[in-house]
Amino acid sequence: MKTPAKKLSIVVPVLNEAAGIVAVLTPLQTLRAAGHEVIVADGGSTDATPALAAPLADRVVAAPRGRARQMNAGAALAGGGSLLFLHADTRLPENAPALVAAALSGHVWGRFDVRIAGRSRWLPVIAALMNRRSRLTGIATGDQAIFVTRAAFDAAGGFPDQPLMEDIELSKRLQRLGPPACLGERVITSGRRWERHGVWRTILLMWRLRFDYWRGVPAARLVTQYYRDA
Repeated sequence: MKTPAKKLSIVVPVLNEAAGIVAVLTPLQTLRAAGHEVIVADGGSTDATPALAAPLADRVVAAPRGRARQMNAGAALAGGGSLLFLHADTRLPENAPALVAAALSGHVWGRFDVRIAGRSRWLPVIAALMNRRSRLTGIATGDQAIFVTRAAFDAAGGFPDQPLMEDIELSKRLQRLGPPACLGERVITSGRRWERHGVWRTILLMWRLRFDYWRGVPAARLVTQYYRDA
């Protein structure tokens, strides 16, 4: 069994993911067998997500809806010395725990590069731009599987209680403790949200929201725009 210091706690926020939750959690079973931990934070699913997740996770916690709140609830129960926050549509490389451990030997937080899976020929371009922007700014997105030491996460106050841009705000808080480890190894995330509403329309929406957030528009107002325009 892993000691707490060497254990990686993977927190997966979910909401009504019954159709895909088994596919999400099955690849993580080898990590559990190696002594790492998987915590599913459910935001009030009305389908079978919690029941399907239970045999494939160490804990399934009921949390207030909202990705930040769910991830904080999962982190509060985590027993590992490091945390990794994994979106339900994102897949880790097989050796993720070793990569995270090596990165956190010299940093207190970091993220992976991302590859976006989908049909559009623009998705590789979007991923490349995301990865480059992240390296230049030190800001990570949730799609990049943010990881952090337990001590740094607590020192940063966890994810802010806001409905959007929680990953950007956490990155800013963690930057005060040190720069991120930007791993070249890639997680794979689904391109469904880009393809569903149109790749360039989605990109322009996200750029506009990020610009508005940078100039001080509250996240509570931005989330209304997001759901109206997405």
